Amino acid sequence: MRGISGKFLKVFIALSLLSLFADIVYEGARSISGAYLNFLAAPAIASGILTFGEFLSYVMRMVGGVAAQRASSGKTYWALIIIGYGMTFFIPLLALAGSWELALLLFFLERLGKGLRAPPRDVVLAEVTEGMGRGKGFGLHELFDQIGAVTGPLIVLFVVASQGYSTGYRSAFWVMWIPWILAMSMLLTAVKLYPEPKAVSGREKPRPGISSLGKRFWIFLAGSVLTMLGFLYWGVIGYYAQDLVKLGELAAYEIALTYLIAMAVDAVIAFPIGVIYDRLGLKSIMVAPGFALLISPALFALPGRIGLYVSAVFWGLTMGVVETVMRASVADLVPAEARSIAYGIYSFSVGLSWLIGGLFLAYLYQLGLTTWIISFCAAAEIASIAVFAFIPSGKALIPDRAN
Repeated sequence: MRGISGKFLKVFIALSLLSLFADIVYEGARSISGAYLNFLAAPAIASGILTFGEFLSYVMRMVGGVAAQRASSGKTYWALIIIGYGMTFFIPLLALAGSWELALLLFFLERLGKGLRAPPRDVVLAEVTEGMGRGKGFGLHELFDQIGAVTGPLIVLFVVASQGYSTGYRSAFWVMWIPWILAMSMLLTAVKLYPEPKAVSGREKPRPGISSLGKRFWIFLAGSVLTMLGFLYWGVIGYYAQDLVKLGELAAYEIALTYLIAMAVDAVIAFPIGVIYDRLGLKSIMVAPGFALLISPALFALPGRIGLYVSAVFWGLTMGVVETVMRASVADLVPAEARSIAYGIYSFSVGLSWLIGGLFLAYLYQLGLTTWIISFCAAAEIASIAVFAFIPSGKALIPDRAN
């Protein structure tokens, strides 16, 4: 990769493999999260309550962003990332859950860890990908991420297909200890290679406040919030899929298979959309609400199995853009020294939006109002496109002051 130093390349690879193994753990669990709650006799609204875990994750991203902004040493900075990734060990413990309430708690605890680690991790990633182009860098990282996100559901698929869901769900969770250990080993490698991120080493410089984030960042944030508001949460989709299983219209292993397809689509689009972002700038994010708008019509308007598979494709396309272009956009919209807090604000805001949307849409599903779900999602995504249209073209709207 031209433009990136040998040390930064090693750190980038270590961080990418870290995300790959961690994604095997929590995306494998996520593929059957709603189905597992259904299996444990939870009401439909519980699949929407799962989004509270995402909200907790995003709240912790705010906490992680502020903590990283104030970190005075590399040890403190990396400690946030280590603790966050370490908390993925709650996923294998789901095998012991005897009630849907306990399962929800374990899902929530893992999400807390994801939130804590994300802002400092993304700042380090932004630093080491500076020479290759952040769109490409975040795109390649997302590709590794999604390889893990495909592998996790694939493991779950094979376990459930061989054992049936009555015992297969729990067995699949136990298998996740292996990728957890591999993920932690990659994290320790990254720490050893890059102990002092620039975000910490430059702390003698004045630290900008929230006011320095700029108007363009807030417009971008408003559009992102609307996108997530109408982005149907996978837990709700999984709950619906388990209902299809009970009706005999779907095999249990197909729930993990459809999520695998979503993650595979995410992986395929990650790098190309990153390249497009480097060339076209922020206008490229408008495809996210466009894809999200199509998820609920495909799911509920098409026949059961077909609708589930088609909606999984659109879900993966949406997630690929959100996790690649939107994350890269934050780094390019604000000064380098303000990135930690910017990622925290961004994450908290979109997480709150996803929580509100997820709970509301799950409640509508519990009432059987699928037409309302389609209408709400369409309204939110059209509004999102309108807001994004006000963002000027161009990639780096604010110079990288870390250089």
